[in-house]
Amino acid sequence: MDHNQLVNIVKETVSEVLMQQEQSQQKEIPIGVSNRHVHLSKAAVERLFGKGYELTKLKPLSQPGQFACNETVTVIGPKGKLQNVRILGPARGDTQVEVSLNDGFVLGIKPPIRNSGDIEGTPAFTLQGPKGQLKVKKGLICAARHIHMHTDEATYFGVNDGDYVDVYLPGERSVTLHQTLIRVSPNFKLEMHIDFDEANAANVKNGQVGFLMNAGAE
Repeated sequence: MDHNQLVNIVKETVSEVLMQQEQSQQKEIPIGVSNRHVHLSKAAVERLFGKGYELTKLKPLSQPGQFACNETVTVIGPKGKLQNVRILGPARGDTQVEVSLNDGFVLGIKPPIRNSGDIEGTPAFTLQGPKGQLKVKKGLICAARHIHMHTDEATYFGVNDGDYVDVYLPGERSVTLHQTLIRVSPNFKLEMHIDFDEANAANVKNGQVGFLMNAGAE
């Protein structure tokens, strides 16, 4: 083994030890991988499923009060459609569809990367349900990655609602995800949400953990 090889091995070893130390000092963030889904207003529910229809619960989600519904719809774009897209409940004030950038290629729509609920100026789309079709003027987005935190958890991590942080995802395809929004509410439970594109890039599955690397308001 020559001198340069030895130096490289030492550098790699030191780097690994420092990363392990940094991880041990940082607190873990559980990861949730979000598939494409739809949030419907009450009026949209009735348009697609019939007057007076109420969404039915399939299973609870990680965030308190949120649930996946038995019902699905088809999302239709200029070039294609996504079938059996799960509805998440309960009903919201505005209808919104969250897809990956790859899903956008299928639909023929370029979804802007937005925080959930920020739908002004976003693309139009069409929804098909068992009882009708609905053309929606705005609301198709690729949801920006974010971390839900309870207020106590935010205090524990030393962050505030609206801060942006970096999150390290370890593994064979380890990555650091920058500009991750912190969302704080007494109704939230700690979990980072990323979409399928991001999860596949890092080979991350539901239930794995990431590590908060820094914190600070933008």
